[in-house]
Amino acid sequence: MSAANAPAARAALEAILPDGWERPKGYANGMAGEGRFVFVGGQIGWNARCEFETDDFVAQLRQALDNVLAVVRKAGGGPEHVASMTWYLVDRRDYLAALAAVGRVWREVMGRNYPAMAVVEVTALMEPRAKVEVQAVALLPVAR
Repeated sequence: MSAANAPAARAALEAILPDGWERPKGYANGMAGEGRFVFVGGQIGWNARCEFETDDFVAQLRQALDNVLAVVRKAGGGPEHVASMTWYLVDRRDYLAALAAVGRVWREVMGRNYPAMAVVEVTALMEPRAKVEVQAVALLPVAR
């Protein structure tokens, strides 16, 4: 069975929290583990045909996260294997105004998996309709 078709095993990812630091909410300060890396290029909120179905920020975020997971799943993993993410937003006000909805989408798509993360506001993305782009790194366990 190829890695792309193998059942996903639980990665041995460990959240890193330095002594004395406040526990972050919704992300980890760092992640450690060993296995096979999957580097996911920036995914935006369009479908598999490269078409936007909406200009809504939260809906585009959901699609971008779904797109990230499609790549990770093709490699044999799942949301529990995502170790790091960077989100690029064209308007941080969209994100801040929708925090509750962003949290719901996160839990629906990613579950209770909280990778090391950064969220960055940028002046523009390459696709003019894109409101968010998500880049990720997953760590899949090595088959033994």
